[in-house]
Amino acid sequence: MADVITRPGPSAPDAPAGRRRARRNILVGWSFILPNFVGFALFTLVPMLAAFALAFLEWDSYGTPEWVGLDNFQRMLSDENFHVALRNTLFYAVGHIPLTLVVALGLAMALNRKIRGVQFFRTAAFFPYITSLVAVAVVWNMLFNPTAGPINQFLEALGVADPPKWVASTDWAMPAVIVTSVWRDMGYYMVLFLAGLQTIPQEYYEAARVDGANAWQRFWSVTLPCLRPTTFFVLVMLTIQSFKVLDLIVVMTDGGPGRSTLVLAQLVYREGIIEGRFGYSSAIALVLFLIVLVVTTVQFRLNERRSAR
Repeated sequence: MADVITRPGPSAPDAPAGRRRARRNILVGWSFILPNFVGFALFTLVPMLAAFALAFLEWDSYGTPEWVGLDNFQRMLSDENFHVALRNTLFYAVGHIPLTLVVALGLAMALNRKIRGVQFFRTAAFFPYITSLVAVAVVWNMLFNPTAGPINQFLEALGVADPPKWVASTDWAMPAVIVTSVWRDMGYYMVLFLAGLQTIPQEYYEAARVDGANAWQRFWSVTLPCLRPTTFFVLVMLTIQSFKVLDLIVVMTDGGPGRSTLVLAQLVYREGIIEGRFGYSSAIALVLFLIVLVVTTVQFRLNERRSAR
């Protein structure tokens, strides 16, 4: 029998050297993460946890915080300002979310075609989103001016005898804010939908045309199903943005006339920064956080069910 020639196998890796390399890789990773995490912890995580703790305390920023348990939440049940702000926030969300989604999708589909000057029109549609919020509010307040505003002058030219008072009316102030907000936000979400539309293979549309599908059928059977991930992302982002709206309302109406545009985020600011009731303000902020958490969780569950079909 021939002798079996054995060759030496590869030497076993040096265990201490491997552990040193692993530790070095971990340290390198943490060196990239740590600066951003420190900023996040100092300016976001710690204040958020402190706000949750303050929701169960009574504190005016001067004296010693006093534990009050659920008193701040019980106070909300009888606080008419909280009820008004909650209704206004829901009204704004119900108006802002679907309108912005539909307008942004319509703009994206209109500007996803090969037409002359399409880049200019895309830039023009996106420009309001990067415009100063104060400038947007001032311009739209001028447009909505009840007596000299171009919008009411146009309505009067059409034969409307008594056009709305818009931001000067308790009934029309919130719709005016919603219209302004949709105009400002549509460009950003248009870009997201444009990105989604450009990932849809043209072969799908060609196959639908061969099968005799018209434009509406192609939109319903090809475009919308392929845009489902983008639409879900836009819906979640719009929901969060709508429930925490503050800046546009503060600049445009400051919660008025009366309390017709008072929202929860503004009530948090008033109770905490202006009135100095930081415990009650934090309790309202916690309730707002829970509302957004529940709504977005429901959206994720519904999306998972649709995806599983």
